[in-house]
Amino acid sequence: MRRHSKFLIALFLVAVSVRADVKLHGLFTDNMVLQREMPVPIWGTAEAGETVTVTFGDQKKTATADKDGNWMVKLDPLKAGGPFEMTVAGKNTLTVKNVLVGEVWICSGQSNMEFSVKGVINNADEIANAKFPQIRLYTVPRKTPETPVRDVAAQWKECTPENIPGFSAVGYFFGRDIHKALNVPVGLIHTSWGGTAAELWTKRSVLENLPETKMTFENYQKALDNFPKTEAAFKKKEEEYKETAAKAKADGKTVPQAPRAPHKPMQPSCLYNGMIAPLIPYAIRGATWYQGESNAGNAKAYASLFPAMIKNWRDDWGEGDFPFLFVQLANFMARAKEPGGSSWAELRDSQTKTLSLPKTGMAVIIDIGEEKDIHPKNKQDVGKRLALAGLHAAYGKDDIVFSGPMYESMKEEDGKIRLTFKYVGGGLVAKGGEKLTGFAVAGEDKKWVWADAKIDGANVIVSSASVSKPVAVRYAWGDNPDCNLYNKEDLPAVPFRTDDWGR
Repeated sequence: MRRHSKFLIALFLVAVSVRADVKLHGLFTDNMVLQREMPVPIWGTAEAGETVTVTFGDQKKTATADKDGNWMVKLDPLKAGGPFEMTVAGKNTLTVKNVLVGEVWICSGQSNMEFSVKGVINNADEIANAKFPQIRLYTVPRKTPETPVRDVAAQWKECTPENIPGFSAVGYFFGRDIHKALNVPVGLIHTSWGGTAAELWTKRSVLENLPETKMTFENYQKALDNFPKTEAAFKKKEEEYKETAAKAKADGKTVPQAPRAPHKPMQPSCLYNGMIAPLIPYAIRGATWYQGESNAGNAKAYASLFPAMIKNWRDDWGEGDFPFLFVQLANFMARAKEPGGSSWAELRDSQTKTLSLPKTGMAVIIDIGEEKDIHPKNKQDVGKRLALAGLHAAYGKDDIVFSGPMYESMKEEDGKIRLTFKYVGGGLVAKGGEKLTGFAVAGEDKKWVWADAKIDGANVIVSSASVSKPVAVRYAWGDNPDCNLYNKEDLPAVPFRTDDWGR
């Protein structure tokens, strides 16, 4: 009995010791990058009432843990450089080593952001040359909680050939170009998950207050509640389906498939809760985003949801409108022979409209996609164009051409339409030949036909012999359009439409 009591006392003392230890939030590890030129929050846990002192360079900041054991200090704005050490002291002392100060970016989205360096074109060379000790990498573990969590468990790593193969390719190529352009350390926080819709990356209160998504949680619950009935009905006929499956396949008919349960771990807002919320309020310069494929079936809702998600992140970080850069959907699927509707074109249009938000930038990759692969392997140019957008939107580099031509206005002239563009750079060109492709016109009957198009200075003039009075123009409007308008800086024109006729 005495031995048992001693064991319990020992356990109690260990528990008290653990509770009393000062701990840092999981983003603060060896090899981390702290954001330059702005206040830098440092936070963690300790015993309630414990005094915690953070020392970094010549700064020393002190905080007292609250009744729940949480503490936070804010370092004054830092200059780029390193490596440094940071110490955090309470009843115990922690030392964080090999710390850099520079630019920190979130890299988020779905599978094309998740797509790793080992899968890109020229991957062997890219991996072998990934020797950038001033670029640091952090990958957020996958989590899908029903409510926001506070912490994250991972480690910052140096950018080396050993560490880069599994990291986000778009994130890496973006960060590499930013590092080269600014000559400062860069920290990349990768938090993405393939096949995910924007609703999963947006917090619940935002979805519930947005007209286009306010039924999201109710519909999800209905799907969960109805699934057992749907599954039971299928199982009753499962043997019958098996018997007819071979013949159905031979006849080219659809074979009934077992119903898929609503993915319970992937309820709306779960990725915001588990993979964005725990990063807040780590000091960042901005965020990069490559997503949209999973929302392509409802572009109208995305036109409201996407900017609402950006505002959600900005509001919760609480540091104003940080730069938000995103990649427009690439070309994908079979090429249409005639002009017409396209859900992917509509989604791209919704993405373009999001540029109305301050400090946003978009990388157009309408020429980088692959017809039969939703994951194009040329991620180098994606990162390059994203970095150009970032150098303008985040760093005020007004002396660079950061975008391809973007439609500005139109004017009818004697049965033709003159289109005016901004961001023409050194001039408009038809890449790959003399003839411009990708333009369609329509009259008041709303029937689209391919147009003849020619460059006239900073304008493009479009017409069709079959449309005497054109009233609207579309360019690169399709899942996988044939289009070749560029500026001389080799950046493709932004797909657009002048009408509001829907598909």
